[in-house]
Amino acid sequence: MKKILTVLLISVFAISTSCSQSTDAADKNSSAPKIEFEKLVHDFGTILHGGDGTYEFVFKNGGTDPLIINNVRSSCGCTRPEWSAEPVKKGEKSSVKVGYNTRLIGPFSKSITVYSNATNAAVTLTIKGTVTPAEEEKPKQ
Repeated sequence: MKKILTVLLISVFAISTSCSQSTDAADKNSSAPKIEFEKLVHDFGTILHGGDGTYEFVFKNGGTDPLIINNVRSSCGCTRPEWSAEPVKKGEKSSVKVGYNTRLIGPFSKSITVYSNATNAAVTLTIKGTVTPAEEEKPKQ
């Protein structure tokens, strides 16, 4: 019984050690793509109703292997992301363009998650601001 228990404990230890080593090796892989955004949050401030609610989040590939954006998801339907499906080579820049529906009056804060093959596979971007009515739309007092 002691032999079985000893073999079992050694097996569990060996498996856990080998799993942690493979994760460490992947983390140290400097050739893997890394998505590096210039900024993660954009504050529009105040935007007039129907105004331009688009912003381009610029990023570069900080790794050696090509960076591929697999998907970009927004927190609601009022935000539409656009991105290129083309791989981004080492050191090159690209962007994720985000548009907000400025027909919705009031404050907003929306998140956009970028999924890629990079070591930091999911990156969350944020846009925020306040949409105010245009002059002709404001109620007269």
